[in-house]
Amino acid sequence: MKNNSIYLRIILFLFIVILTIVSSCKKLEETPKSFVTPQNFYTTPAQVEAAFAAAMNNLWDYWGGYGYGQGTFVNDDQLDGGDLVISRNHGSDLWNRHYAAIANLNAAIGAMKKGSLGAGTSQDVYDLLMAQAKFLRAYNYFMLVRMFGDLPLLTEDITDPITAKIGRSPIADVYNLIVSDFTEAAGKLPAEWPTAQQGRPTSGAAKGLLAKAYLTMATAPLNDISNYQKAANLAKEVIQEGKYSLVPDITKVFALETKYGPEMMWSFNSNYADINTDPEIYKPGLLGGWGDFRVQREWEQQYPKEARKDAYILTEIDGKNYTEWPDEQNPFIKKFMYDKQEDFDNYSSIMNMPILRFADVLLIYAEAANMANGSPTQEAVDAINKVIDRANGYIDNPLHPKLTTGMTKEAFDIAVIEERNQELCFEYDRWFDLIRKRILKEKSIPSIQQNFSEDDYLFPIPDNDIQLNPMLTQNPGY
Repeated sequence: MKNNSIYLRIILFLFIVILTIVSSCKKLEETPKSFVTPQNFYTTPAQVEAAFAAAMNNLWDYWGGYGYGQGTFVNDDQLDGGDLVISRNHGSDLWNRHYAAIANLNAAIGAMKKGSLGAGTSQDVYDLLMAQAKFLRAYNYFMLVRMFGDLPLLTEDITDPITAKIGRSPIADVYNLIVSDFTEAAGKLPAEWPTAQQGRPTSGAAKGLLAKAYLTMATAPLNDISNYQKAANLAKEVIQEGKYSLVPDITKVFALETKYGPEMMWSFNSNYADINTDPEIYKPGLLGGWGDFRVQREWEQQYPKEARKDAYILTEIDGKNYTEWPDEQNPFIKKFMYDKQEDFDNYSSIMNMPILRFADVLLIYAEAANMANGSPTQEAVDAINKVIDRANGYIDNPLHPKLTTGMTKEAFDIAVIEERNQELCFEYDRWFDLIRKRILKEKSIPSIQQNFSEDDYLFPIPDNDIQLNPMLTQNPGY
């Protein structure tokens, strides 16, 4: 019987996780009383939360997932080494990890809907658990749909995914689920969590990511411009709620003391029990690093001289520019070099990787409000100028001037996208801006532009899934 490798992985993963947890909690009996299923396993809030942890662990992995995922997006204009020759199975690791995460979440959602938690669980606790599950599922699908386009849309209602043989649902249908899940999460998640639970998704994070989803829906490939106003409204709500703010000192944005706020709205979390990938991957050999990920020289040379550049990009060591470094000819990513020296020496980074920062929300609002209004509003200008002002160290910089309401809609939009390019660099964001604005070829260096194809705007569906599921189709060009 033919089947889908996604589904096989789902069933196998769930069985292993459930069996492992159950067997660690009680001794095996010679005569099993029942078979463990999602419906009779997720009977306590702690067990449901274990599904959330498993989902995130699929994505934030030591030497895997987004812990070592810059290479998946090497064809943007920021990272060195991209050539716009996107091979078959490019991105398949993230495809597999996101669907494994979705499997965990769907199992928990389905079990909760069928009453697995029982009457002893209050409605408030149920709502909070469901909101977190929906938030996480929406995030996973949001990442997948931007990389791969039409998707197999697996939900808790698919009780037998192997025999379902589901094909790819249109992008618009995927976004319908994303909007629904983020909306439910925004209405039920708390504005903040106790210190002991910091790092969990909040209502503000749900609104911020929903605003980002609407902004993406307003651009390619859906190009539904009615979503600009929706994005602006939600981003404005987050701004006006006042729960988040920019870190005033640009050198402290990625410091360990600010990893949970006030700017970091949601992130991949690291601690000494669950460390980040070794920080040596971001440092050059001159600093004892391995230099796995380097910055494209042409991109760095277009970045204006300012305080933010010095905080985010490593271009000098002991007063020498990277062009003078022995054995190195590229700048490096400084954003993720803020670990303590002893942690660096012990290969034990506890830095968080941002998924959503307040700076992003300000820029989402600026872009969406300008496009919805037909010209930059004063509020849109104020939002982006907060980011620019901090970037310049709160001094006027002719190389990076503040924006004004006198700009045209088109000029302001270009400036916002460039500000996103500079502020959010190396945070798994630039590729998606190049895709939704359809500027991948324009922003690529001339030497690789001949390799560009319109097909590059989507990653290929993994070969293994295509071969095992006759309902799946491949993206053009692969």
